[in-house]
Amino acid sequence: MRKFFTGRVAVALIMPVIIALAFAGTTVAKSTKSAHTQAGLLVCALLPDTTSSTRYTLFDAPLLSKAFKAGHVPGKVYNAQASPARQTAQAKGCLALGVKVLLLDQLDAASGKAITNLAVAKGVKVIDYDRLVVGSKASYYVSFNNVKVGGLQGAGLVAALKASGKYSQHPVIAELNGGITDNNAHLFKQGYDAILKPLYAAGTFKLADAGDQWTDWDPIKGRTIFDQMLTRNNNAIDGVLAANDGLAGAVIASLKAHNLQPIPLTGQDATPTGLQFILAGWQTGTVFKPIALEAAAAAKAAINIIRGQPVKTNGAVSGTKSILLTPIWVTKSNVNLVYKSGQVKKSDVCVGTYKQYC
Repeated sequence: MRKFFTGRVAVALIMPVIIALAFAGTTVAKSTKSAHTQAGLLVCALLPDTTSSTRYTLFDAPLLSKAFKAGHVPGKVYNAQASPARQTAQAKGCLALGVKVLLLDQLDAASGKAITNLAVAKGVKVIDYDRLVVGSKASYYVSFNNVKVGGLQGAGLVAALKASGKYSQHPVIAELNGGITDNNAHLFKQGYDAILKPLYAAGTFKLADAGDQWTDWDPIKGRTIFDQMLTRNNNAIDGVLAANDGLAGAVIASLKAHNLQPIPLTGQDATPTGLQFILAGWQTGTVFKPIALEAAAAAKAAINIIRGQPVKTNGAVSGTKSILLTPIWVTKSNVNLVYKSGQVKKSDVCVGTYKQYC
């Protein structure tokens, strides 16, 4: 548990912790006279990066911080900036401060398990946040129903192909999957493959040549891959299952560069840019995951653990007790749901050239 002292003894005790957190790319919060700060740091949230999705900076970090503060539980949120080593160092810094709970959104299974093992060895509970570390010793998993996320994407793509008249013309489909080391990406794929694979098998749809590839959630890599897909298929791709809005944006950039028209295209995360593309007709839809609900559920679970209260779950994933939330498919017709949630402001979407679509 983190305590504040005065004099040389305090410096000697605190400096190793400061060094650990500095290595992790973080800063230690300045001490205050508040009772909560003096009580010590009790929970740390370890987020993965700022590149796989803008959500971690725009939504998760501020929402988790706000939830900890509202629950009167001293907590900090760190971002690993896509470095497993940095995330491990951040975890060690938090453990050195005596936290009781780690919320972990891991970068890969190996580092996720290692962090979890370190925490559990110190009697600290781990909550897998958004991404499950399969086979780890985490106590709980808080996320959306990720198989359903993929199912919504697959169903959305099918509906768009029907609306465009392409469904009956044996459309050629490309799939840009997320990160191959990300368990969530496999769950998403499980969901949309359950819809698309039977259509491929029946000959209703055709999978594009080299049309099912993993992207590491990297839009730049996704753009290169989709450029190559277009070349291999003579630009004749009729629909794309893109695993998130960033990858959808890569597809749109490629289509525009090749002077091609919009095609049915999925996304995920309901980002401002994704919503702009939906309004402009370049993207069919996106999976909206109200992150406020996810952050609140994870924070509540952490606070309950700290207070010795039960954690209510509604399922299990790979043997881990889980709190699973419900995602929503958003198109131009119901985009106001995102605005009403407060997750994205209409004023952040309806700007510049996109104002005309609002």
